[in-house]
Amino acid sequence: MAERDTRDTRNARKATAPARDAPPATEVAAALTAAVRGEVDFGAAARALTTMDASNYRRVPVGVVAPYDAADVAAALAVCRTYGVPVVPRGAGTSIAGNATGLGVVLDLTRHLRSIVSVDAAARTAVVQPGVVLDELREAVRPYGLTFGPDPSTHSRCTLGGMIGNNSCGAHSVAWGTTADNVHELSVTTYGGAALRLGRGWDGVPAGVRELVESNLAPLRTGFPAGLPRRISGYALDALLPEAGPDPARAFCGSEGTLGVVTEATVRLVESPPARALAVLGYPDESAAAEAAAGLLPYGPLTVEGMSEDLVRVRGDSGHGLPRGGAWLFVETGGATPGEARAAATTILRAADALDGTVVADPAGQRALWRVREDAAGTATRMPDDTEAWPGWEDCAVPPARLGAYLRDFRALLAEHGLRGTPYGHFGDGCIHVRIDFDLLTDDGVRRFRRFSQEVASLVVAHGGSLSGEHGDGLARSELLPKMYGDELVGLFGRFKDLWDPAGGMNPGVLARPARLDENLRFAVLPREPVEVAFGYPHDGPGGGDFSAAVRRCVGVAKCRVGGPGSGVGAHSGPGVMCPSFRATGEERHSTRGRARLLHEMLAGEVVTDGWRSTEVRDALDLCLSCKGCRSDCPVGVDMATYKAEFLHHHYAGRMRPAAHYAMGLLPRWLRLAAPFARVLNAAARVRPLASLAKRLGGIAPERAIPRLAPEPFGRWLGRHVKARTEVFDRSRSAVLWPDTFTEYLTPSVGRAAVGVFEAAGIGVVAPPQGGRVCCGLTYVSTGQLDRARTVMRRTLDLMEPLVDAGLPVVVLEPSCAGALTTDLPELLGDDPRAARLAASVRTFAQALEECAPQWRPPRLDRPVTGQTHCHQHAVLGDEADRRLRERAGLTGELSGGCCGLAGNFGFERGHYDVSVACAEDQLLPSVRAAGKGTEILADGFSCRTQLAQLGGHRARHLAEVLAEALMEESTEGPAEGR
Repeated sequence: MAERDTRDTRNARKATAPARDAPPATEVAAALTAAVRGEVDFGAAARALTTMDASNYRRVPVGVVAPYDAADVAAALAVCRTYGVPVVPRGAGTSIAGNATGLGVVLDLTRHLRSIVSVDAAARTAVVQPGVVLDELREAVRPYGLTFGPDPSTHSRCTLGGMIGNNSCGAHSVAWGTTADNVHELSVTTYGGAALRLGRGWDGVPAGVRELVESNLAPLRTGFPAGLPRRISGYALDALLPEAGPDPARAFCGSEGTLGVVTEATVRLVESPPARALAVLGYPDESAAAEAAAGLLPYGPLTVEGMSEDLVRVRGDSGHGLPRGGAWLFVETGGATPGEARAAATTILRAADALDGTVVADPAGQRALWRVREDAAGTATRMPDDTEAWPGWEDCAVPPARLGAYLRDFRALLAEHGLRGTPYGHFGDGCIHVRIDFDLLTDDGVRRFRRFSQEVASLVVAHGGSLSGEHGDGLARSELLPKMYGDELVGLFGRFKDLWDPAGGMNPGVLARPARLDENLRFAVLPREPVEVAFGYPHDGPGGGDFSAAVRRCVGVAKCRVGGPGSGVGAHSGPGVMCPSFRATGEERHSTRGRARLLHEMLAGEVVTDGWRSTEVRDALDLCLSCKGCRSDCPVGVDMATYKAEFLHHHYAGRMRPAAHYAMGLLPRWLRLAAPFARVLNAAARVRPLASLAKRLGGIAPERAIPRLAPEPFGRWLGRHVKARTEVFDRSRSAVLWPDTFTEYLTPSVGRAAVGVFEAAGIGVVAPPQGGRVCCGLTYVSTGQLDRARTVMRRTLDLMEPLVDAGLPVVVLEPSCAGALTTDLPELLGDDPRAARLAASVRTFAQALEECAPQWRPPRLDRPVTGQTHCHQHAVLGDEADRRLRERAGLTGELSGGCCGLAGNFGFERGHYDVSVACAEDQLLPSVRAAGKGTEILADGFSCRTQLAQLGGHRARHLAEVLAEALMEESTEGPAEGR
């Protein structure tokens, strides 16, 4: 290795480890435990969870403190000051510049300091604690017709404290400004122990700050670029000039945790237009869109957002309903009525010199389009060829009138360095986000990353811009501040920092005396060679199979940290699934991101040191329901269900497993053996002592009832039925009906109903050979018994090969089994081409009807429905065909999102009952309770139906059962006219 590389490695180690003379962590932890009421955790898991934010950077803390109140913050700072331990305040950890990572103690302000203290609608202000999630505040003030103006794309999980620290902005800043524009007063505690109240005027500021400003008026008046609505870089010392007020609260915004800890904030609120509309304008390319953006500002839009074709990966109106063009502007307008909002959007549409355009007034249509934009921070991390891209140059801003020229120069600079990126962002404010395919894994790639960062910083400055236009400078850009401000002003930044924090304990390495931008990169600690794994991970790493690359997918945008009713971390409703365990507990380790971070640290081996045997990772994954919701809902497709199965496979290799793994992981085998004795076993299960003993031996939660076995397996009935059938079906209209374990042994009524519906639609049903022996392997996969899973899957391929080769679709009634065949099968048996063919042949019940009998008309039921779309169907299979089938049958209404909480073996395992119930109480049970009389409860999954029955006594049915019943009623009444 070259001498330079060795020195950089030493620097990186120095920046991520405590000083040599640092006090023992146990001593600091004991002192903090004695001093604060909140939680103190210096364990490996807590430290691993906070090594990273949403940036490229990683710094390892010594511990985490979750202060209970402002007094706790002061007490924690006093202990850290005594021991000389640095402190980093942290909100949701969605910062993209590395400013929420840090050495020393991390203050987790999201656990307790999350109260909305008061709302004064008349004064249009609210008093909040720093851990309040933005959407919680917006929901609280919505009844008054008010909102908090700044709204980053992470609004469902970012906190007000983090927004103040980074001076966050969001899509509506063209109308309502940055966070600094909307802060009235701040309560701040410094590392030195001072409790300050900052507003307008000099009261409360540390001694010497006023003198620093008044003795340097000339550089402060001339050193900051003008005409730049998104100047976030550096300290906002110009807010302290006499002509500015002065306004210390505004100057504190954007200080990135380097000056003190916000314990309370009084924020300004703005009127929220009752109605909104969206003008979507298409342009030939992003430069044309950027040049048009500034001309739309005089029309008073609420937003002017821009994105290009390489972000949405769609042309014309295909996929997302966008107008023709290679780039688009989303221009939102508001009004007192929908007509007024639409008229304003139509005016902009007519005034814009766009290639094509449309006005979207429908709220659902607007939400769908905004989701494309809000998920961009994640989706942009994958290039069209599935290679990785990173936020190494994110959030710079130039004057809006210069944006088109800047983007052309920026694209040229990318090409010069052989890099690719996908710009998007707040075109109306001249602020651009971009993920770039930096190679941050090799020394040469890191050196190119550094050279590019230096050159693009010069380019931004040449266009009169700011290195940061939203997320702050952090570790990514602080080193480059002299390019923007010059040495004199940067020197004043250092002196300003020292007046607030003379001991240098607040977030060192950021803004003043910064770390190098190529130090502390989070990828440096990962293995350089692929880790031996069981799954194929076909889209991770060159040629696939790279588990480190799979774990790297998580970039930390934390869409999985949206809370549910029991989490206290915000609220969410809608069709999404991710992440049910976090929504139940509100703990970072139970989020998809938290688990990915622990796996990252497991691979790194520095904090989590036991590799696959890690108890920290095992405990975090224990409450993962394997719902696969993250596979679809995570913007970058993190698949924690697969990672969990992989981990359990290695963790228990050669060791005894939990009893539940044997009881429920081998469920297909036990049910096959038990089938002949179904009546005897059902009777035994009703004897409480016997049932309790069986549950204790099987690792089953004592609160659970043991499901009843069917007196006759479905396959036996199907064999008799096929033999007795007199109809002759066209082979082109035939399908294989998969005898999944749940349908086969527990609910054969679903299978019989499906046969009835298919035959009524003219579809012949074919049974697999040795039907009871085919298996998707789901229970083996979910418990990490991957060697057994592969054995079972290969036997299944042997049995199914003739039917698949014949081109017959394979209809799977149980969504979890369909998901396993579609995803787990080809990813575990990637070396067997039959696996991909079987996966491609899988159809849901509704898909099979649509493909094999497109002209068939289902019976009309004309009744409302409630229930839940199975999480695996949502994540893997999609429910479009089901929606169309329900619509044709006159079944109206929406099914809930989320996960039922039973999730196969999860909700039956001992120790999971409370979380299982909490997941059901998130969306499923409330939606069923709220349903009116006569509402049909639909649940295609056995787990969903069982959960509804056991927790609420609700009878839910598979869609096939509902249609079959209607057909039977028709047959007794005579055919409907015209059918």
